[in-house]
Amino acid sequence: MIDNIVLDLSHSAGNPRNSEGAFATLGDGRLVYAYSRYYGDSWSDHATADIAARYSDDDGRTWTAEDRILVKNEGGCNVMSVSFLRLNDGRLALFYLRKNSIEDCHLQLRISEDDGETWGDPVCCIPAPGYFVVNNDRVVQLASGRLLVVAGFHRCKVSPPNDQMDSRSIMISYFSDDGGVTWSEGADWVILPVKCSSGLQEPGVVQLRDGSLYGWCRTETGCQWETRSTDDGNTWDLAQESPFAAPCSPLGIKRDPFDGRLVAVWNDHSGTHFPAPQPDSDAWRHSWGRTPLVMAFSDDEGKTWCQQTLVDDRLERGFCYTATHFTRDAILLGYCCGGPANDGQTLQDSCVRRITREEA
Repeated sequence: MIDNIVLDLSHSAGNPRNSEGAFATLGDGRLVYAYSRYYGDSWSDHATADIAARYSDDDGRTWTAEDRILVKNEGGCNVMSVSFLRLNDGRLALFYLRKNSIEDCHLQLRISEDDGETWGDPVCCIPAPGYFVVNNDRVVQLASGRLLVVAGFHRCKVSPPNDQMDSRSIMISYFSDDGGVTWSEGADWVILPVKCSSGLQEPGVVQLRDGSLYGWCRTETGCQWETRSTDDGNTWDLAQESPFAAPCSPLGIKRDPFDGRLVAVWNDHSGTHFPAPQPDSDAWRHSWGRTPLVMAFSDDEGKTWCQQTLVDDRLERGFCYTATHFTRDAILLGYCCGGPANDGQTLQDSCVRRITREEA
């Protein structure tokens, strides 16, 4: 395991959860890490939270001690699951979920013309009604200039008990071809073609060198499922099992802009490092099965994955919702890392880990 945590965001009294975030490099060279900062007494997904930020002026080695609130809670529940995106025109985009209820969760976009000092008014990126999950560090801009979001749609149950959200999710894409001003829905919905309590949850996407898109979703089947698009996310192939053995925990894949490789981070349950925890074990209950956290690299556009690195395997903790960011000297990972070992649950604590390129 690589032992180089540079920012500890553990929960505390009145701040019951610090979780899923995203990075950006600012024009002056500083780094910003924004994350969901909860306040009050509850750490649940529907409890109150703002989008807060910390800054680094030394390539992620050290970070500011105080939070700056980027978006105060404007939802009936919270704002959470932030993504940053440096647009092709140089502006900085901030995406986040505004969660009002189990019937209303939508991705919002704010754009900054001054590199994050101030932010414009929010624009809703998903024009349909409903509950849409878009993970942190997920939004992409394609070679065509299109902004693309893949969302997991959960229906609200209408028969008793009617106050519950269906855990089964389907994948839907939304896109903007005018810099985020207006948004449209893709032609396809992608479903899991087997019976499973999860459906296709928490989708993500990366563009390959040939212009096609590789998409993935977490499931309860023991692996991530994958799908592909050749028309900038408007239509998608039927979903199939991927080579990523994993619990129902999100996978992240991004391209390293400095060497061009794809980098994947996930909870590897293949047994490469040690046997995966069993669902009825104490290890599973403590970590939710979200261990170990590993990173791997692909030089052939995802056909094979090599140089697997064990990132985190601390006992009685779980690791998930990773944000990945690249500098010339290092790879930064921000992720949830809580558990009973730290008097909490998996989602209550998070950290930033800095991995030099020599270590990776």
